[in-house]
Amino acid sequence: MALLALVLSYPVYIGLVCALIVLVSCFATGSGKSAFKLPPGPKPLPIIGNLHLLDIKRQDKSLMKFAKEYGPVFTLHFGFQKAVVLTGYEAVRDALVNFTEEFVDRPPIPIFEEIQHGNGVFFSTGELWRTTRRFTVASMRNLGMGKKCLEEQINEEIGFLIESIKAFEGEPFRLRTFNTAPTNITFAMLFGERFDYKDPVFLTLLKLIDEVMCLLGSPLLHLFNFYPFLGFFFNDHKRLLQKVEEVRVIIRGYIRTSKGDAHATGLRSYTDALVFKQQEDASKKENLFHDDNLIASILDLVMAGTETTATTLQWAILLMMKHPSIQEKVQEEIGRVVDPGGWASFEDRKKLPYTNAVIHEIQRFITLLPHVPRCTAVDTHFRGYFIPKGTTVIPSLTSVLLDPSHWETPHEFNPGHFLDPEGQFVKREAFVPYSLGRRNCMGESLAKMELFLFFAGLLQKFTFRPPPGIAASDIDLSVPKTTFTLRPQPQLTCAVPRE
Repeated sequence: MALLALVLSYPVYIGLVCALIVLVSCFATGSGKSAFKLPPGPKPLPIIGNLHLLDIKRQDKSLMKFAKEYGPVFTLHFGFQKAVVLTGYEAVRDALVNFTEEFVDRPPIPIFEEIQHGNGVFFSTGELWRTTRRFTVASMRNLGMGKKCLEEQINEEIGFLIESIKAFEGEPFRLRTFNTAPTNITFAMLFGERFDYKDPVFLTLLKLIDEVMCLLGSPLLHLFNFYPFLGFFFNDHKRLLQKVEEVRVIIRGYIRTSKGDAHATGLRSYTDALVFKQQEDASKKENLFHDDNLIASILDLVMAGTETTATTLQWAILLMMKHPSIQEKVQEEIGRVVDPGGWASFEDRKKLPYTNAVIHEIQRFITLLPHVPRCTAVDTHFRGYFIPKGTTVIPSLTSVLLDPSHWETPHEFNPGHFLDPEGQFVKREAFVPYSLGRRNCMGESLAKMELFLFFAGLLQKFTFRPPPGIAASDIDLSVPKTTFTLRPQPQLTCAVPRE
């Protein structure tokens, strides 16, 4: 009874319950017969729907439990809103690949409507989304995404990161220290320059990103999304909007600079490319690259483009602390392939099958981003059901990455999932941390390169161990911190330099 416990733990929310009871006659979820054959699901209660059955902090695990009773496609009621949930590899792939145009839209999630107003790359729809996404992908490629020049930039950043870690001289430091390097790679692409790790603007952005991501995982923010008309009861979404506006102030400064000198200096960044495109399309009757869309697009990449890779790197170090034998085996393999004093190249992953398997297994095991909702763009017939246009659809990536029909030991950290009997790396079709279809992660090639190079470079130089007094067996991975992503709980690590 997670929702009821939450409400009763805060006296002010008694008023919320009363208000909801008053509104029940105006908003009915009911379980009456529908004119459409929606998938089955648990019977909803008035007003709260099925919220009382959900673990509000780990919705992904709740969805997997429902799938055991109702099958891979079922309906849930989040307050007054119906959502169709897809679980398991077959159902998720079927929808996102074979019905990609039908499930291509995003639903109007209240907090993101407040933040982006339908603009940007991630939560926009229709022609605005298509045009902005195409432009963003092309711009990132032009700026080096997936190319050798970016690999050199990442290797340079590894050097800065290693020097900052050496400064701790083997003493414990926070896992979040690893966020600086991958975040800097994204910022360099967005703004045209890397930051010194002590730069005030850089530190401010890191702090704001952290606060925004934590607020996005707040239970009270989920309640705002379920019942936005009762927003005056909640504060978390107001705090979130304030933090986002502080990020926008910084973004506006970079846009002003780009408008002043983009033509003189050439296109050095994604911001420059957006400004140039805006000026190029200025004479068009409908210029989709207006200021609001520019700011929203950069904001999307500032947030999601930094959080995912940076958090995965934290998990990678934590899992190496937890499994020292796996860490040692990775280091031995790198030592056999990479010349002393050099860096592993992205091409070396073909010669480092075990290292590559470990990185893939980290991403599978942590289920970093459990799901991002979709929305039916048209009335859709799917697997014997009729799903009306505009219905929220939740493709559960957690259920795919932990699908027992595709993974031998789904709940164990096992690099063998990606190795054949001869120890060679094998691809697995159910490995979908970047999602599938037309809404898959735009930065997938960048993320893969970053993770491999940062992970290999760090393990070349250091062995990571728990702080004194903590054994590897004491490290608890079972309760991640729920933010926009699933982060590891705040912990410390020690980096022991290797010869």
